[in-house]
Amino acid sequence: MNLQVNGQRSFCYTGGKPFDAAKPTVVFIHGVLNDHSVWILQSRWFAHHGWNVLALDLPGHCKSAGAPSASVEEAARFVLALLDAAGVEHAALVGHSFGSLIALEVAASAPQRVTHLAMVGTAYPMAVSPALLDGALNDPQRAIARVNVLSHSTLAPPPSSLGPGTWLRGASRALMRRVLASNRETNVFHAGFKACDSYANGEAAMAQVRCPVLFLLGAVDQMTPPRATRALRDKAPHVRVVTVPAGHALMSEAPDAVMFALRDFLDGAPA
Repeated sequence: MNLQVNGQRSFCYTGGKPFDAAKPTVVFIHGVLNDHSVWILQSRWFAHHGWNVLALDLPGHCKSAGAPSASVEEAARFVLALLDAAGVEHAALVGHSFGSLIALEVAASAPQRVTHLAMVGTAYPMAVSPALLDGALNDPQRAIARVNVLSHSTLAPPPSSLGPGTWLRGASRALMRRVLASNRETNVFHAGFKACDSYANGEAAMAQVRCPVLFLLGAVDQMTPPRATRALRDKAPHVRVVTVPAGHALMSEAPDAVMFALRDFLDGAPA
């Protein structure tokens, strides 16, 4: 589904079901150099179990036009404008990595509109090493290879991945290359990493959140290790923490565990 947001075409995957603003809505927000497809299992499950799904492409990524957001706060304003464009008054937010910070900022700036906040593969501060920041800018292909090593804890796909022969690191690397190539005007890789690294409002934002919060974490995540959530967890209301056997690429390494954790968390969300 394409929406006009801030005068630009913005794409949202609806999980194979028609969009109906009268249903409860869950918004999926991807991380750096990803797109809506990283949520394919989870978004389709919710769409076929009574939910509206908006799995978006952030601005400047793949099917969404415009310039990539320069900060977490700017990306949060985009998500709120997208909800307005879709006619959605209340929504549950699910964000991965960079997307988790965006979801947090949305829940803080418009607490009356967010029913649930799920932060997947998150950390605060979400510092990015100078070497990766430089690599994303000056040698993105090598940086993509490095990020894929750090993001995955296994070479073998679990049952709910794409099937026998699937190479998780290779599939992720191909996606990241495709997302990078989709924007010839701006390096969305470096822009995303820089936004993560410079975000300094996490604790203040969490203090403004009023909805239940889920921290869904990878037990062996090297990019955003579980211990790096403590600052946010100490300030979050109604906290639930679920740890799954995966690295940073939770949705592909532990797809069923992620889906079930989100299902249990969002069960009973108001329309």
